Amino acid sequence: MAYVSPTLTLIVGAVKKAASALGRDFNELEHLQNSVRSDKGFAQHAYDKVQKILQEELSKIKAGLPIITSDKDSIPASGTYFTLCAIDGFDNFAHGHADFAVSVALIENGKVIDGVVYSPITDEMFFAEKGCGAFKEGFRNHERLRVASAKNADKVLFACNTDTRVINNVLSLTKNVRISGASALDLAYLSAGKIDATAVSAAFIGKIAAGVLLVKEAGGYVFEIGQTDVRSENLEKTLSSGNLFATNEPLRQKIAEILAK
Repeated sequence: MAYVSPTLTLIVGAVKKAASALGRDFNELEHLQNSVRSDKGFAQHAYDKVQKILQEELSKIKAGLPIITSDKDSIPASGTYFTLCAIDGFDNFAHGHADFAVSVALIENGKVIDGVVYSPITDEMFFAEKGCGAFKEGFRNHERLRVASAKNADKVLFACNTDTRVINNVLSLTKNVRISGASALDLAYLSAGKIDATAVSAAFIGKIAAGVLLVKEAGGYVFEIGQTDVRSENLEKTLSSGNLFATNEPLRQKIAEILAK
């Protein structure tokens, strides 16, 4: 990854190290009896293990930086910090569904500088650095990511991780609605053109920060839900609220109008 900073290269390595055992843990979960799987004890142990390794590895990259791991942590008003979600889509993971991801972002004075989203089961590594583009890791060459060019709002594939009101508004636009339970992965797939739009409500910053950077670096737009004036974005406010919709340029006005109802 010669075209990205050493910091981002190290973050990617930290995520890979932390997630290395998740595939095995996931396979064990799939074979656990339903009564055992449903108590989430095994899944929580896997989550805690990933989080611990991430904290240790990120501390080596930027010693002394705060690491925000939950919405109970105080988010710095300024300065630099890491934020992460060890397993976004935890309930999916705990029930043996593959829609989950590890998400890590480096934030500096309210702006996302580096972001990584990794899907362990599909082995898809998405990463971005501010001003350098968004990429998906490949064996020899990394794939440059671009959001889809969809223009017909009624035919979009729309991913939702939000409340009933927003979902109902989306259903008035398109019947192609996907509810994955993993916001980070949906944002990564949007950046890769695999879906056309996504909406998220009340999300912890660690679940969305890396994905927001991926979308922006892939040519997409990110706005607060309910925002009707889409001439400009306020990413700091959006990250703080956790309420967002993301899409491409041709669809942003139509989706803003639908979601603001």
